[in-house]
Amino acid sequence: MPLLEARRLAIPEVIYFRYRLFEDDRGFFAELWKRTEYLAAGLPFDFVQVNLSYSRPFVVRGLHYQLRPSEQGKLVFVVRGRVFDVAVDIRRGSPHFGRWAAAELGPGEALWIPPGFAHGFQALEETHFLYLVTKEYDPQRDRCVRWDDPAIAVKWPAPDRAILSQKDRNCPPLAEAENNFTYE
Repeated sequence: MPLLEARRLAIPEVIYFRYRLFEDDRGFFAELWKRTEYLAAGLPFDFVQVNLSYSRPFVVRGLHYQLRPSEQGKLVFVVRGRVFDVAVDIRRGSPHFGRWAAAELGPGEALWIPPGFAHGFQALEETHFLYLVTKEYDPQRDRCVRWDDPAIAVKWPAPDRAILSQKDRNCPPLAEAENNFTYE
């Protein structure tokens, strides 16, 4: 069984996973995705696309999401490095709307960000980050929320050192962001 721990965060739909690393003098081996194990832990999704990003220390990526019908759930892993990973509930009518849950992730850990959540992270060191997503990237439905929106108030580890893309610098606050998610 690869999973050592499956724990729901402050927003219960966001799930932290710590998986087993099979280590020996050569290094380690890990089963990142084993459908039966994740189903048993409450993640009833399959994945259609895998993405990999590389980030220098202090890079912030996000807060990103895709509108329906291209909404993505994301199971994210750190292959190398460490990140502060954030999920923001953007489902209108949710008791957690506009609130965030976060976990610091390194190798051996993963986070599930369900559809209806904006996702982002800040690299704490040089990082390779792997995303398994439930729907393919759709540039026409790609949206974002401002990473430092005061209404959300994410407590980023190094906001004064944040390095952002031009796209992420221009994201609107949640109150102005296009959003077609509702809480069910």
